[in-house]
Amino acid sequence: MHTAYLTRHGPRETDPCPRKAQFHTDLWCCFTVQNCLLDFGRPLVMIFCPLEWFPLSKPSAGDYFHMLYNITTPFLLLKLIERSPKTLPRSAVYLCIITFVMGASVHLVGESINHRLLLSGYQLQLSVRENPIMKNLRPETLIDSFELLQYYDETLARCLWYVPLFLILFQYFTGCFTVVKAQKTMPISAWLLLGPSGLYYWYLVTEGQIFIPFIFTFFAMTATVVHQKRKGFLPDANGLFLLYSFSLSLVLVTIWVTCLWNDKVLRRKYPGVMYIPEPWAVYTLHLRDKHTTLTD
Repeated sequence: MHTAYLTRHGPRETDPCPRKAQFHTDLWCCFTVQNCLLDFGRPLVMIFCPLEWFPLSKPSAGDYFHMLYNITTPFLLLKLIERSPKTLPRSAVYLCIITFVMGASVHLVGESINHRLLLSGYQLQLSVRENPIMKNLRPETLIDSFELLQYYDETLARCLWYVPLFLILFQYFTGCFTVVKAQKTMPISAWLLLGPSGLYYWYLVTEGQIFIPFIFTFFAMTATVVHQKRKGFLPDANGLFLLYSFSLSLVLVTIWVTCLWNDKVLRRKYPGVMYIPEPWAVYTLHLRDKHTTLTD
């Protein structure tokens, strides 16, 4: 019975793995490529695909990208957890995956409608009630429905989507430690994937407006490194890749905020100290008219 249990659930390891862990090039490559293509590239596809190909009454190309993302990402996350040197609590992992899928699905609907609003002249740098296309909407109670849609898309869906994602990545990170000092360096494949990975997390933080859960995850990862180092363990190549990706994205977010710090229009939508404009809002404010002129 004990053997059958181990075969099914694996050994219960509570300490970092002392053996040399290999960098998961195949998984990290698939994870980075599908994130950049299906998530980061989704708005670009919606911008450049002719409207005649995808009528407003049908799903757009970006919607199909989002549907595929909702399938491939949970699968890759589960495969990543399977390769963790440390056995992670399955119930917590499954709960995070289920919540992630629900949040991403809610966001799919909200973003699909928002894309159609953009094609009708909706301006993301303004609030719902400040948008010109909303001021003449009758009855006025319909505006409340659009505000509810915005809440589902920009608040609820993003919390249900990104918080479980960061929890899964952090759970995986806690198992990426080894006593083998040779694992302090990353292979060439990891360095090649670092740029796209950091760029994607920058997009995730800025477009998703999730700086707080992101920075808490980064601090938790840093604290874990300090704690494990005192016990004689160091991050392996997979742990370093995650840590460096988050570090690079933090640098990119800082540069992004610095460049847009004095934008008065964006300041109205993002008041206060937590000023991180969304790339989509920057596009609708500064680039959409130029893109329309070029396409015409």
